[in-house]
This record gives sequence, C-alpha cells and structure tokens, in this order.
Amino acid sequence: MRALDRKLLRDLAQMRGQAIAIAFVVAAGVASWVSMASIMDSLQGTLAGYYRAYRFADGFATVRRAPERIADRLREVPGVAHVETRVIASANLDVRGFDEPVTSVIVSLPDGGQPELNRLFVRSGRLPAPRSDEVVLNEVFAEAHDLVPGDSIRAIVNGRHRVLTVSGIALSPEYLMQIQPGAFFPDPERFGVLWMDRAVLGPAYDMDGAFNDVVFTVAPGARIADVVERVDAILRPYGGRGAYGREDHPSHSLIHEEFRQLETTSTVLPAVFLAVAAFLLNIVVSRTVALQREQIAVLKAFGYSNRAVGVHYLKLVLVIALVGAVLGTGFGIWAGAALGDVYLRFYRFPSLDYVLRPSVALLAVAFTTGAALLGVHRAVRGAVRLAPAEAMRPPAPAVYRPTLVERLGLQRFFDQPTRMIMRNLERQPVKSMLTVFGIAAGCALLVMGLFFTDAFDYLIRVQYGIAQREDLAVTFIEPTSTSAVLELASLPGVLHAEPMRSVPVRLRNGHREETIALQGIPPDAYLQRVIDSELQPVTIPGSGVLLTSRLGELLDARPGDRIEVEVLEGSRSRTLLTVAGLGEQFLGLGAYMNLRELNRLAGNGQAVSGALLMVDDDYRAEITRRLRDRPRVAAITAQDEAIAAMRNIFESNMLVMTAILSLFAGIIAFGVIYNSARISLSERDRELASLRVLGFRRGEVAYILLGELALLVLLALPSGFLLGALGAGALVESLQSDTYQIPLVLERGTFAMAAVVVLGSAAASALILVRRLNALDLVGVLKTRE
Repeated sequence: MRALDRKLLRDLAQMRGQAIAIAFVVAAGVASWVSMASIMDSLQGTLAGYYRAYRFADGFATVRRAPERIADRLREVPGVAHVETRVIASANLDVRGFDEPVTSVIVSLPDGGQPELNRLFVRSGRLPAPRSDEVVLNEVFAEAHDLVPGDSIRAIVNGRHRVLTVSGIALSPEYLMQIQPGAFFPDPERFGVLWMDRAVLGPAYDMDGAFNDVVFTVAPGARIADVVERVDAILRPYGGRGAYGREDHPSHSLIHEEFRQLETTSTVLPAVFLAVAAFLLNIVVSRTVALQREQIAVLKAFGYSNRAVGVHYLKLVLVIALVGAVLGTGFGIWAGAALGDVYLRFYRFPSLDYVLRPSVALLAVAFTTGAALLGVHRAVRGAVRLAPAEAMRPPAPAVYRPTLVERLGLQRFFDQPTRMIMRNLERQPVKSMLTVFGIAAGCALLVMGLFFTDAFDYLIRVQYGIAQREDLAVTFIEPTSTSAVLELASLPGVLHAEPMRSVPVRLRNGHREETIALQGIPPDAYLQRVIDSELQPVTIPGSGVLLTSRLGELLDARPGDRIEVEVLEGSRSRTLLTVAGLGEQFLGLGAYMNLRELNRLAGNGQAVSGALLMVDDDYRAEITRRLRDRPRVAAITAQDEAIAAMRNIFESNMLVMTAILSLFAGIIAFGVIYNSARISLSERDRELASLRVLGFRRGEVAYILLGELALLVLLALPSGFLLGALGAGALVESLQSDTYQIPLVLERGTFAMAAVVVLGSAAASALILVRRLNALDLVGVLKTRE
C-alpha cells in the first residue's frame, strides 16, 4: 500500500466520527433521491403496463339515455378506434355487520364476459354468470367489509330490493382510486364499485336496448380534443353531460397529480441534503488542511507533487461521499419498496413492479461525488498551492481587536469563559454564519415536514366547521321537487334541512375552460356557506356566480368579468354570467350561485339535487335507516364519517412521508452540529488543554466549547423557523392542485417539535464531545508541533 493511502486510512480513522456523520448526511440525500425516483419509475411503469394490458379507455361520456344504434354513429367519428357502450347505475347497499349507509356504482359487463375496454383483473372468484344476480366487487370495498366470493349483499336497485351474490373480487384501471362522485377522498367502507351482467342491469334501470355511458379509444395520431368534441355533439340530444378525455378522468388525474407532487419532492429534498453535505465536507477538509500544514510541507519536501497531494485529499472526500452513496442507495431501495407498499394500498394495481434503473443509482453517485468535489474544491486548491517553506511555518496570527461587547463596555457583566465564547464567535464570523446556516437548514426541513399536520387540521376545521356544517348530506338519484326537502325536514330528529342543487357545467373565459358542478344554494344558507379569505360568509348574490379563488385563477377571471356558462344537462343552454366575487375553498374547485337562478338557468323548474340536514344525535341512526330505505335517495354522506376517512388516508400516507422527512432532517441537524463541534475541538485542543493546565476545571473548559455550540444552535433556531416557513410556502405553491389546496398554516407545536429535535441533536453531540474532552491528553497536546 502506498504511503499516502496509509495516511488516508489513518486520517479517516482519526476523524471517524465526523466522517460517519457526513456519510449519513450524504446517505440521507441519496436515499431520498433513490427512493422517490425509483418509486416514481415503478409507479409510472406499472401504471402504463396496467393501462395497456387492461385497455384503459382514452375517452368517456355520460348521457341520460341513448338508443344502442347511436353507438354506430360514434364508431364513424374520425379518429375513434373502438367504442363500447355501458349501463352505469347507483344503488344503496345493506352490508352484513355494517349499520351505516353504503352507496355504490354498478357498472354493466357484456353478457357473459369481459368488456373490450377497461377490462377487469379478477383477483379471486369469477365473472358473473349470464343473466344472474351475481356481482363482482372492487377489491378495496370487499376488503373493507371482509366480503369473499359466495357472500351476499342486499341492494336497492332502482327502488327494488334485490339480493346480490358475490361471484368474484376484481380490480379495474378505471377505479385505481375508488372515490364516490362529489367526494375528494376514498372511503371504501361507505362506497363501492360493483360489476353486473348487462342483461340484468339494463332492464332494471329501463336501459334495455339503450345505454347511459360510453367509453372509447382513439386511433394513433388522432387528437383527443377533436374526437371528444365530435362525440359530445352526437350525444348532446340524448342528455349528454360532456365527453372528456383520459386526462380529466377522476382516478387518472388524481394519480398523475400525485406523480407531479412526488417529482417536486424528489427534486427539492436531495438538493438540500447534498448542499449541506458539500458544506460539511468543505469545512472538514479546510480544517484538515489547516491542521496538517506541516504534514503537507513534509510531503512536498520529500518530492510529492501538487497533483499527488491534491488527489490525496480528494480521495479523502470521495471515500466519505461514496460510503454515503452506497449506504444511501441501500436505504433508498428499502425506503422505495416501503413507499411502494403504501402506494399499493392507496392505488389499486394488480401488483407493483418495483424497479431501480441503473441510471438512478449512477446519477445518485454522480450527484454525490459532484457535490462533494465542488464543496472541497477551494480547500484542496489551497492545500496544493502551499509552498513547503510556507507550510513549515505556523499560520500568521490573526489580527484581533476588541469585540463589540468590549467596545460597548459590557464585558464586566460576563465572566471570563463567556467572554472567550463571544470573542471566538465574533472573530470567526464566516465560520459562525455557515454553522448557523447548516443547523438552520436541518431545522427548516423539520418545519417543512411537520407543517402538513397543521395544514390538514386547519383544512378540516375550516372546511367542515365553518363552510360545510351539515351532519348528513342526502343526494337524490335525479333532480326532484323542492317538496322532497320539506318531507325530509318533517322527519323526527331533523333540526334543519336545506336544499341544494348541483348542475354539471362548462365554464369558459376566453380560451380557458373548466368542467365542474355548479352549486345552487339559498341566499340565506346556514349549513353550506361560501367563505372569504377572512373566513367570513360571503352573501350569495341575486345574480351572477361566485367562484373559488383557485377556479378564478385557472379561468383568469376576476370579480366583474363575464364568463360563459354552458349547462351540460337538460336545456344545454349557454349564457354569460358576471363573476360576483371570489371565495376560499380548500377541497376541489367550486362555483356557486343563487338556487333560484341556477334552476332558471338549468330550465327544469324549482328542482333540487339533494338536501343538507342538521340532526339530533339521538335520532341519527333512525334517520339514516329511513333515508336508506327511500328508493329515490342515491347517497347519504355523514360529515363525521367523511372526516374520519380523510384522517385515515392522511395518517397512512402523509404521516409516512413526514416521518421519513423528519428522520432525514434530524440527521442533517446532528451532522452539522456534531461536525462543527468536533472541528472546533480539533482547532482548539491546545488552547483548551492550556486552560486545564492553568487551573480551569473540566466543567469550565466544557462550558467554553459547548457554550459556543449552544449559542450557535440558539441563533440557528429563529433562522430555521423562518427558512422552514418560506420552504413550506414554496411547497404549498408547488403542490396546489384542482383536487385540494393546502393552506399555509404553522402552529407553535410544529416549531416546538423542530426545536426539540435540533436541541436533542445538540445534546447528543455535546455528550460525545464531553467524553472526548475528559479524555484529552494534556501532555501530548501541549507538546510543540513544529
């Protein structure tokens, strides 16, 4: 082994604590990159393969009722490759052992077989027998209720009670996320997807020889927008509600939104970790070069070239970086597989093919070594440029002057050790500021990870405590007379009933357009309110439309602007409405107008789509039972159950990411603090040993070193809080979507938890340093080095 390589091993052994800490910081950055990049590749590859194998449709359209012969006209549309008509209906279910209301969507299957598009992956059992009351259940719904092939469930199918037998459990690319229409999060206990033979389902809903849903694929080279427009024109006379492409499909758009957010996170986090690692390596190598001036001089005097000396220190850096890269890659693979299990519970694929492309691992190593070499470039260049004669001499003493405390005459208020701490910090401002910044970066990452809990709690509090205050939301199968609301209000235990109307519309402002459900609410609404940025109710105007701020942003519409509203059912009318104002809404996109005006716009009299109920808790079970037995009720949504479902999803997904982020941030905080303290000890071991010889006690010497560390940590905390708040704001902007808008809310508990982790890292570093201080060899340290 060459002499310089032996020296390299001795240097690594001597600084093993610092090297390990830096390697862990590097590993955290590499692990975050490898885990998120690999799971992103795995999800995208699995999704594309699933769509391809099970023929997920390119376009979708819903109608009120169209004769089957219209399918032939759709097949003649230029650009259409394949068309398949279906019957889709809603039904209330009575599941054994579950007393709460359960709603479902039943999708027809071609007689005796698989559909051509959106094919089923049958996990267990089989498809329904032709012309039977057998159904296939979506897997997530079956798991939520422990249903297996052979079990039976009771259903109200178009007002008639039927007993359905489970023939199989399946998955569909159309329902990767099983979300009830109008909801924002899955609730598999209270909403399910079923598949049934069309020969049975069609006649049950007066769809014999007709259809109310169609899916299609487009030919290669065809523009989906043109095809959708032509399909929509054909279906419009039959109550078409607007055709749309795959990108607007609820399940598909949600998973791609998740991909976009994952891509953002996988870019930001590794960059932060590797920047901190480069910073730490620069400090360590700079201090090592300063402490080894005499050794560098001897090496050059013995004939070692500048290149050999430079390569020696680069090897030191590369060993630490590569060890971190290897550890990080291994941990990243494990974390990626763990994230895959989380996503597999959320997005229902038949299986997740976890893959780690070699390029991902190679990029991780390349970024790591690049960041490390960039970080130490200046320090290594300084080592190379040291002339032997100059390096033989100790560095020139620094030019000192009285500190700020001394210039202000305040030194008498501090004891000697405290004044030494202040002098050292003020006389090395760059080093102190860099250390503060490094600690603040770890603190900021903690704040950015923990703030999601604050944001979620605030979202729930505002959305379901101020804006939506109903206990139960009842949705009818189709718009019905307002007398239905009066009937519900007369039920025992109903304290207040409020009508609501939902009409699918397409909003246009210039070239921008959005398809949403326009909500009609009474001007004196009590249970459903539009709120402004100050969380105050916004008055529903007599005319015009209220938009949520996010929808206004997407349409580039402001109060006073006129936008086109195209009704996608009934009259299919188009009209211009004035934007009366903007409101705030965290879940989904919203547009609201006066109930009477919306009914006039829709052109079908004073109708309602459902009702919001405030009920007495003592009567709730009875009210729910009576509502479930009503054939015209399509869905019953309990607010507390919706909140519970949201919390369950948040805790099983977001908290996993938060825990990983907090772990990595803790590693950064510990790495920066420990390395700063170790370097300070290496630089000042002679000084501290001299103080011991002069009579300072161990505690006083430890106070000088640890007091400096404590002061830096305390200075870093406010900076970390500020950086964390700014980072959280940037995350909020990058993660905004049409599905939800994350509020920027930071509670005191988040800052307190971040401070606890940073202070805990500082305490752990202090314990290690105290042990080294107590083991300081006073005689050896004081020997002349020259």
